Parts: sequence; C-alpha cells; structure tokens
Amino acid sequence: MSIILDKVSRSFDGRQVLQDVSLTLPERGAVCFFGPSGCGKTTLLRLICGLDKPDAGRVMTPEGTRFACHFQEDRLLPWYTAAENLRLAAPGVDAQEWLSRVHLPDAAHLYPSELSGGMRRRVSLARALAYPADVLVLDEPVRELDEATAEAMLNLIAHSVGDRLLILVTHDRKQAERLGCRIIPIPLT
Repeated sequence: MSIILDKVSRSFDGRQVLQDVSLTLPERGAVCFFGPSGCGKTTLLRLICGLDKPDAGRVMTPEGTRFACHFQEDRLLPWYTAAENLRLAAPGVDAQEWLSRVHLPDAAHLYPSELSGGMRRRVSLARALAYPADVLVLDEPVRELDEATAEAMLNLIAHSVGDRLLILVTHDRKQAERLGCRIIPIPLT
C-alpha cells in the first residue's frame, strides 16, 4: 500500500508553506521533491514521516511503516561515539562496516564534536542506510561533501536502497537523476 497525501496544508506563523497537496507515493522506487529553498520540501518530509501534523487534510501511511531519516542536521547524540550512534538507531548492525562504507574506518571511537561537518553527515547517512526501514528519507544527503566523496555516497545510496522507497530532497537535479528518482516539483502545480 502506498503513502497518500490528501489535500494537505501546513502553515507556520501565518505563512502558508503547503496548500492542498495531494500526492500518492509508490511503494518502492525513488522520488525526489525538487524546488527552491523555502518551498516546503522538508515540511513535506516531516508530514510524511509523522513528525508533524497538517493543518488540514490527511497523510495516510500503511500501518507499521518504518522510516529511516537523514535530515539536513546530522542529529547525532553528542554523548555517543560514531559507532554508538549507529548501533543506537540500528541495533545489531556492524557499525565498523558501515563506517567503512562511508569512508570513515577510523572514526568509530570519535564523538560528534571530534568530527568535521562532512564526517558527521556521513555518520548520519550510514545510520539511516543501516536501519531496516521501509522508507528511506534523505534530505540533502551529500550537502557539504566534496565532489568525489559526494559521488561515493551517491553510489552507496544507490546500492543500499534495495526494495525500499527512497524519498530524496536535493537542489541538484543531477543527483536525483543519478539515483533514478522521479522528480516531483514543489510546490505542486
């Protein structure tokens, strides 16, 4: 069963961000919410994941749907090491293997404050990819990464999606195309 948005609206402090959005997402595959900054892409992700509620309309998600999210902020717990942050989200995962996959083989014992911004992004990405979710939500996953590292992370994403639904937000159409995403322009017209 698909995730369905039916006439969803959301505003903040009187500013309409999304208005009457109706959308049916596929059960599998890849879609990309694409549009200018401030058009509501991240708000749409938060509504889909159930992290926020619409002012009007409804979001229908199949019962038991599990989401793995990689937001623009890394959201790592500062009192846990990189490996502990991974294992917290995905118990039983081989944290060292996932850190190697994101090109951080020596970072397992480091705390977020000891990592650069790009390193934190990659730990956060590994955490999302490692989690056994039905829907993988990635909001600007390779932002702040140099070109070679970004390309390596896009390859990792492509190989890690499997039969899940990937919902991507990016300002780079080439990244979306690289991951085989169907582009959904926001705001919807």
